[in-house]
Amino acid sequence: MIDRRKFLHIPLLGVSLVSARNFFGQTFETRSALKVKRPVVVSTWDSGITANNGAWPILQNGGRALDAVEAAGRASEDEPSCCVGLAAWPDRDGKVTLDACIMDGNGDCGGVSFLERIKHPVSVARKVMEKTPHVLLSGSGAQEFEVANGFPLELGELSDDAEKEWKEWLKKSEYKPKANIENLKPGLSQFRPAFFDDGTANHDTMGTVAMDAGGRLSGMVTTSGMAFKMRGRVGDSPIVGAGLFVDNEVGAATSSGVGEEVIRICGTHTIIEQMRTGRSPEQACREAIRRIVKRDPAKAKEMQVGFVALSRTGIIGAFSLVKGFTFSVTNAQYPKGKIFEANSWF
Repeated sequence: MIDRRKFLHIPLLGVSLVSARNFFGQTFETRSALKVKRPVVVSTWDSGITANNGAWPILQNGGRALDAVEAAGRASEDEPSCCVGLAAWPDRDGKVTLDACIMDGNGDCGGVSFLERIKHPVSVARKVMEKTPHVLLSGSGAQEFEVANGFPLELGELSDDAEKEWKEWLKKSEYKPKANIENLKPGLSQFRPAFFDDGTANHDTMGTVAMDAGGRLSGMVTTSGMAFKMRGRVGDSPIVGAGLFVDNEVGAATSSGVGEEVIRICGTHTIIEQMRTGRSPEQACREAIRRIVKRDPAKAKEMQVGFVALSRTGIIGAFSLVKGFTFSVTNAQYPKGKIFEANSWF
C-alpha cells in the first residue's frame, strides 16, 4: 500500500477527472492539474471569464502580467453581475465598502481596504504600490490618497437591487456565509439573492493571477466582501499573503470564500511556500485546505474556501473545502476562456 505522504507528491498533470455542465449550461471539467502555455490568465469562479476577458488582450499583445491583472480587476469592478464593485451588496449599515490588492512577482505590492465611493479599488491599490512606501491603506486615508491621485469620488448610493435586498435583510438581520454563492447565477443581479430564507449571506471576490509571454507573474484581488458584514470588517482579499501571493521564482496563488479562515493560515503564502519545497500547485492548495479543516472540521463542512495557483512552469492547480469552487482559464488554447472545477476535501 502506498504511503499517503508519498501519494501527495505523485504528479497528476492534465488528468481529467470529470466533465459536466454547470447550472447555466457551460461545460467545465474537474482536474487535478492543468499544464498550459504562456501567456495565461486564471481567475476564480465562472465569472472569472469577465476578468480574463479584460486581461487577455494585454497578454495576447505581449503586455505585462501586472497591466493584465489590473485590467482584469477593472473589468470585474465595471460589471454589476460580478458584484465586486460599487453595485455590490452593502454592509449591515447600508454602505458599500471595497477591498483590493495587487502584487508583482518581484515582491512589489499594494492594497486598500474599507474603501468607499471609488469605482476601481484595484487601480488605487496599484497606486499605493507604486507611489507610497506602504503596502496597505485603509478607510478615509485611502480615500484621501485616491482623490489626491486623480480618482473621482462616486455618489456612493446603493443600486436599486442592493437597496431592496438590504432592506429585506434588515427584517431578520441574520448573518451566515453560504458556500458557493458566487456561482449560483452569474448574470443579472436580481437573480443573485443577497440572502436566503435561512439567513445566509452573499459574498463575492474576484482573484486573478497571470503569467505573461516573458514568464513574469502578477496577481490581483478585488472584492466587496461579505454582504451585510459588520461595518469595518476586512477579509483576506487586500492582505498580501492571505488572499494573494506572487513570487516569480515559484508561482502565484489566490483565494475566494470565507476570508477569516484564509487569514488564519496565511493561505496563499502557505501555498507558495509549499510549492517552493516541490509540491505541485494542486498539492499545495490541498495542504492549505487541510489546515483549515484541521482547525474545525465541523465548521469547514458548512462553508467554502477555494484556492487556485499557477506555477512558473505553467501548471495550474486548485483545491477547495466543498464541491462547487470553479476557476476560469484563458490563453491561446482557450482564447474564449474555459471553466474548470477544483477537487474538494468534502
